[in-house]
Amino acid sequence: MFHSPPQPPSSEMVVARTIILLFLTTSSAWAAGTESTFSCYESIISFGDSIADTGNLLRLSSANNQPRSAIPPYGRTFFHHPTGRYSDGRLIIDFIAESLGLPFVKPYFGGADAAVDGRSFDKGVNFAVAGATALDISFFEERGIYNPLTNVSLGTQLHWFKQFLANIPDFFNLETEGRKFLQRSLVLMGEIGGNDYNYPLTQGKSPQ
Repeated sequence: MFHSPPQPPSSEMVVARTIILLFLTTSSAWAAGTESTFSCYESIISFGDSIADTGNLLRLSSANNQPRSAIPPYGRTFFHHPTGRYSDGRLIIDFIAESLGLPFVKPYFGGADAAVDGRSFDKGVNFAVAGATALDISFFEERGIYNPLTNVSLGTQLHWFKQFLANIPDFFNLETEGRKFLQRSLVLMGEIGGNDYNYPLTQGKSPQ
């Protein structure tokens, strides 16, 4: 089993408040904008599973236990090499970024050393991880359900997002610049939740 960094304590209220904040700030930017429908977006924030993962699972996996997305034919038709995407080319999030005139959204763990190597997430950041579930891993473990890819959940991704805002103080101030970043960002929540059913069903367990 591929393990991500330790998960924070589960908190449904924290997750709910974060989701509400994301959608409220995005909606306010949409309502206040005087530009065209798309020009008001300057960056993308993404959460989800393999439908949106642009390389996080690949970077969270150990070198001797890489996911299938690390080998061909993944990536062969556009990037001409595996990128960690579960596709032979681009994902929907890549096409959305292109349509907005933005670069492909960087995986959070692909650019975690931004302060060191000069990379930044000013045009977007992707927290999606292939195999992720909406519910915390503890929910499934209590029912004897095994996640073969990762222990990342939506709650984990939202926790990373809060750390992202707090840990890059030179670029974001959580109260001011962080809010502005949210207001000018397109927030993509999902696809997430499909694996909550896939794992129990393929393992002959009830998801209840």
